[in-house]
Amino acid sequence: MTQSAQQRREQTPIDRIAESYLAAATDLSPELRVYLGTEGSKSEYSDLSPDGVAAGRRLLSQTAAELESEEPLDDVDWVTKTDLLRELRLEQEVIDADWHQRDLNNLESPAQRTREIFDLMPTSSEQDWADIAARMRNLPAALDGWKETLRSGIRAKNTPVRRQVENVLDQLRQFEGGKGYFHDLVEDAEVPDSLRKELRAGAEAATTAQHDLAGFFSDELMPHAREEDAVGRDLYSLMSRRFLGAVVDLDETYEWGIEELERMKSEQERIAGEIKPGASVQEAIAHLDQDSSRKIHGTDALKAWMQRTSDEAIEELGRVHFDIAEPIKDLECMIAPSQTGAIYYTPPADDFSRPGRMWWSVPEGITEFDTWRELTTVYHEGVPGHHLQLAQAVYNKDQLNSWRRIAGTSGHAEGWALYAERLMESLGYLDDPANRFGMLDGQRMRAARVVLDIGVHLGKPKLDGHGTWDFDYAFEFMKSNVNMNEPFVRFEVNRYFGWPGQAPSYKIGQRIFEQLRAEAEETAGAAFNPKEFHMRVLNIGGVGLDTLRAAVKRG
Repeated sequence: MTQSAQQRREQTPIDRIAESYLAAATDLSPELRVYLGTEGSKSEYSDLSPDGVAAGRRLLSQTAAELESEEPLDDVDWVTKTDLLRELRLEQEVIDADWHQRDLNNLESPAQRTREIFDLMPTSSEQDWADIAARMRNLPAALDGWKETLRSGIRAKNTPVRRQVENVLDQLRQFEGGKGYFHDLVEDAEVPDSLRKELRAGAEAATTAQHDLAGFFSDELMPHAREEDAVGRDLYSLMSRRFLGAVVDLDETYEWGIEELERMKSEQERIAGEIKPGASVQEAIAHLDQDSSRKIHGTDALKAWMQRTSDEAIEELGRVHFDIAEPIKDLECMIAPSQTGAIYYTPPADDFSRPGRMWWSVPEGITEFDTWRELTTVYHEGVPGHHLQLAQAVYNKDQLNSWRRIAGTSGHAEGWALYAERLMESLGYLDDPANRFGMLDGQRMRAARVVLDIGVHLGKPKLDGHGTWDFDYAFEFMKSNVNMNEPFVRFEVNRYFGWPGQAPSYKIGQRIFEQLRAEAEETAGAAFNPKEFHMRVLNIGGVGLDTLRAAVKRG
């Protein structure tokens, strides 16, 4: 059911608690205003110091106590209370485990978040550029607060892993000699001279702060960095629950991952023969890489192809397979200012004044792209993947409180996106063997990550039976299962070693969505309607996967 067919739901006490929590959380983490496109200062940072962590812990505890005292008035309330309590309690556990003292990796930690927020900041007005100048001036204080948290970890002998300290130090080298991202960001700003002076001063302050952070890592943190990469079963179980919003049997999931990986390999090998009779997977890849009809040259052409492909999917799927409201049909494809290699999605502003956006952060020097590899990426990030899922939650503002419209887990968001890839295959959008082969390439990588991540952090025996998982073995394992260059594979494996539980959440989430659909089909029999099932799931919004399973069954 679309919003236009629904009546506005009256706010309940549980809604008000959730709204109040989001407002307070935004005060503690002002970057949310940029991410969500809401009103308020766009220049402030979260307090990353121990005092800031303690303030967040108090908010979690207070909100949980308020929520526990209220009874749900309808099914929407039931989902809100169930999932918000899950999140509040879980985040308290994460803080109590002192994860903040060792939270460092090469992709998603304060080292990156404090810088990458600039990618989302608007640049269309002088005020926008003034906000950027102010945020750059505020970066040194934010990083100083984070240093205090890391120092508390040094005192407690609870520090990041040496491998991740080295990785982030490599990233900070771009700021050597007073150069790097911030100066590049403001170089071409069309603003008055007085504001240009502020921007350059802000860029210098932010660049110096990054250089000072590198010095802190080298001089203070590195000598105390832990050597052991694996986090162990207890902490891994906690992080797995955090990213999934579900409890899974990690040992059973590991064995399933091995089986799923073998299934992906067999399927890919079969399709390789369809692409070129008798070809191996590597021979099929080489054949496709030589096909000029599947090449895109330059980022401008890449952006145009992404936009055209996305627009076509939205138009066609909206006619038959989904109810796609008009505001959701606006999806903007972007080339990100950064050059990390990441591909990601950011949801629309709460009033759709800023559309949902699909971002491609193209590494320096990369100018050629293969459509057979990337078609499924557009479906994953756009429609029916992340954009349809997350923008639908924003659209349902008459039914869902503000917290419900941004809530969710990696397992829910990424699980749905992988489910969406397979859905597009079943709907005929990947009938070309090359495009289906590309989809399987990504699915095989996600299955390999389940095995690697659990294997490393739980100290599982290597698949060859000789010793336990280590970095070199993990690197060779991943290299043999993905079609990527060695630097990218190394980046990915470093990510898994420093961000436990996150990478497997994609494939495990997909498994749970597929299980939900199979259960719904079995229950409904011949009356099963895929469109109704999908819209029902989407209209629940972003939740933990245990909550989603319970909500679908209640529905």
